[in-house]
Amino acid sequence: MKNAYILMMAIFTVFTTVAQTKVGGVNLPQTLNYGESLQLNGAGVREKFWMDMYVGALYLQEKSSDASAILNAKSPMAVRLHIVSGLITSDKMIDAVNEGFENSTNGKTEALRAEIDKFKGFFKEEIKKGDIFDIVYSASDGVVVYKNKRKLGAIEGEAFKKAMYGIWLSHKPADEDLKEGMLGK
Repeated sequence: MKNAYILMMAIFTVFTTVAQTKVGGVNLPQTLNYGESLQLNGAGVREKFWMDMYVGALYLQEKSSDASAILNAKSPMAVRLHIVSGLITSDKMIDAVNEGFENSTNGKTEALRAEIDKFKGFFKEEIKKGDIFDIVYSASDGVVVYKNKRKLGAIEGEAFKKAMYGIWLSHKPADEDLKEGMLGK
């Protein structure tokens, strides 16, 4: 009986370990499913002034380390942001989003102004440590944003999708180490 219990605990531990990846103290699922099954491509921690702000994870249908190919792909993908700092406020997140779009578009945000403003609106309510934002793209729905699994809204358009994912994957990402982590490097 004791051996059966030990065997069952070992199997449970193996399956639990396989089902999640721990990054920055956060357990990330190996897959996300928002209509399509997406697998964890890679993850990392967004740091600012040597402090961890959030864990960012990239989910794709097929693993890739090619940022340009990912940005130009029309296939489903998602970014998960798991807030790990109580220092992130709504205003700070909106400022970071503004800076991210400026960097990912080389300052050419005017054509996307309405979409960017709508996206920033998804971060207006209070943000707390432990909150999870899933930013999911599909060709049929565009970019859909969820906070703690609650749908906040959607934004259509390939140009917006590319600029938004460019916040983390462009030539001037929010955090170079986070980009490398998301690309599985």
